[in-house]
Amino acid sequence: MSDNSVDPSGNTEAFRAFTRDTPQQPETASKTPLIIGGIVVAVVLIALIAWLVL
Repeated sequence: MSDNSVDPSGNTEAFRAFTRDTPQQPETASKTPLIIGGIVVAVVLIALIAWLVL
């Protein structure tokens, strides 16, 4: 009995087409702006607290 689905690893040409046609993973957004924003907020809060204490 023949199998209707073709295994891409069974044929070099089919495997190359399979690996070439796989969709790329979308790039995730960088967290650098979020980290920098958090540091800026922390510095401003520390400066505000220090100003209120003095």
